[in-house]
Amino acid sequence: MEWLLGLSRGIDRLNIFLGRLSAFLVLAAALISAGNATVRYLLSISSNAWLEIQSYLFAGLVLLGASETLRRNEHVRVDLIYSNLSARRRLWVDIVGILLFLLPFMLVMAWLSWPIAWRSVVTREGSASAGGLPLWPLRMLLPLGFGLLALQGLSELIKRIAALRGAIAIDTSYHKPDQ
Repeated sequence: MEWLLGLSRGIDRLNIFLGRLSAFLVLAAALISAGNATVRYLLSISSNAWLEIQSYLFAGLVLLGASETLRRNEHVRVDLIYSNLSARRRLWVDIVGILLFLLPFMLVMAWLSWPIAWRSVVTREGSASAGGLPLWPLRMLLPLGFGLLALQGLSELIKRIAALRGAIAIDTSYHKPDQ
């Protein structure tokens, strides 16, 4: 169990780093958006690349930050049932959800998006817009983001099993949005 918990800590560290990186992507997207709007209205200068980089940054912050959101237990869930369960039952609900829904879906999505991303890299796919950016970095974010979510799901599964066995403590308390 200790080896698995070590693996979980390593996955957590990776996703903490990527979560921090995605926070900087928010700042970069906001600055680029404001700069692009300012230059467009004051100087009547614009480029499709500036519009596309905003989309790239948004995709990056979502796909690289989603795994950190899962790690922090701040993801969307149906609290109607979850909030009324005991801590032990919440662990079981999480385990079942990870095994039946999260991991299979993330692995299928990573598997299905990989050929599209790889084809984009091999063909050096670019934007159809004049002055646009290459598309392959954006396409590669798909399997990477889904893979990171699957890894974080594995980490969460390890932690919940360890908590059921009494090896670690996990805060399963329900926090209402107004608290």
